[in-house]
Amino acid sequence: MSYCISRFFAVSFLLVAASLGQTSRDSQGDNSSAPVSRHVLGIIPNFRTSDTLKDYKPLTPREKFKIAREDSFDRGTVVLAALFACQNQLSNENRPFGQGVEGYSKYFASSYGDFVVGNYMTEGIFPVLLHQDPRYFRRGVGSGWSRLGYSMGQIFWTHRDSGGAQFNYSEVAGNSVAVAISTAYYSDSRSAREALSQLGVQLSVDMASNVLKEFWPDAERKFKPKH
Repeated sequence: MSYCISRFFAVSFLLVAASLGQTSRDSQGDNSSAPVSRHVLGIIPNFRTSDTLKDYKPLTPREKFKIAREDSFDRGTVVLAALFACQNQLSNENRPFGQGVEGYSKYFASSYGDFVVGNYMTEGIFPVLLHQDPRYFRRGVGSGWSRLGYSMGQIFWTHRDSGGAQFNYSEVAGNSVAVAISTAYYSDSRSAREALSQLGVQLSVDMASNVLKEFWPDAERKFKPKH
């Protein structure tokens, strides 16, 4: 994925968190049960976010793969893949792909492939094998800083189907395997150094995504027109 777009996502999401920090600290009610939008910013798929941990019920393997399928084949994922492909072609990130329509089609196919493989690894295959929950559970209450730390931490700490918590092997190992698979079609990114860098970018993007998922319902309420 493009470093430029990854940094844009990270900065944008952190700015949202910072701008809502005071609102979160001043809030006295429990907003953890706020309805979860299926798309953040109208584009980013948000099918694996849960609004609360109350009355926790583990997902079945079928439900985990359903989340992976919904995230992978959503219109928002196609749009994001198209945007990433455009940025990657402009920066000539993978020279063998070339330019023009043919080159763009290769960039789009590879970008979309990244999303699909990554989703199935981190939301379906590994969570089923390791009995981990792929969902992001919103905290919804507390200071802006505490919620920021919580949302970032869920990249490395997740819930087990049994209800306990442990290191998020599904996220780290799943993305590692996805990056390894991607070297088959990114001919300029076959080195171990490039693969490790790509893994870091993916984890950063997923972390930023968690931040936005945590604060997006607050942003919707804050900027929604009042009648």
